[in-house]
Amino acid sequence: MAIHPTALIASDAQLDADVEVGAYTVIGAGVTIGAGTWIGPHAVIEGPTAIGRENRIFQFASIGAAPQDLKYRGEPTRLEIGDRNTFRENCTINRGTTKDQLVTRIADDNLFMAGSHVGHDSVIGSHCVFANYATLGGHVEMGDWVHMGGFSGVHQFCVVGQHAFIANNTAVTRDVPPFVMAVGRPAEPHSVNSEGLKRRGYTTEQIRNIRDAYRILYRSQLKLHEATEQLNQRAATQPELAPLVAFLNDSTPRRERVGIVR
Repeated sequence: MAIHPTALIASDAQLDADVEVGAYTVIGAGVTIGAGTWIGPHAVIEGPTAIGRENRIFQFASIGAAPQDLKYRGEPTRLEIGDRNTFRENCTINRGTTKDQLVTRIADDNLFMAGSHVGHDSVIGSHCVFANYATLGGHVEMGDWVHMGGFSGVHQFCVVGQHAFIANNTAVTRDVPPFVMAVGRPAEPHSVNSEGLKRRGYTTEQIRNIRDAYRILYRSQLKLHEATEQLNQRAATQPELAPLVAFLNDSTPRRERVGIVR
């Protein structure tokens, strides 16, 4: 374990033997950190927080601080972070609240660029990219492979589906379905994130089917339930549409429904 002598680490914090901690970093009570994780200088990690393996936390990041919620009264909520995530300078990641599931969760292989923020009770999948100063309000759900452009933001209780692309300076106030590129303030559907899908191995035919589904949802003048029914039928022979139809059919009771961008 390589810990700089100026670092301050709580007596009950649990760090794996090969964790590195830089100068003047503060690690509080109730923090656990997995093998291979590197923490730079001047970072602050508060608990209860569980951090997995091979994460990288750069200087001035604030990980696991109390939620920015006026209703929060110091309850023992937590933050859970998976493996191989990178948190660049000035990231702020808050714990959960008692108004949801008590936890903020971040999965694996995400990149949080400088100044990005994850609000309380948010749930983030894997392989997401948050460009500089991208921001999530509280209670946001985000699927895998989402890309948020610089200075973009997602309003509380919104859901962003997998492979979506949120353009720079975009303000998301309603749910963004999988595969959709959202642009504007407030966000509107622009197109399919076809370039991202190519990079992730989707075939030309699969991308064409997703584009056709996008046209049914956004260009056919059908009502939402009518478009959803057509897409349900197509998904029976086009499995790449499964994430989209699952998103449109989702009736999860635990969150407030805000409708989709349309």
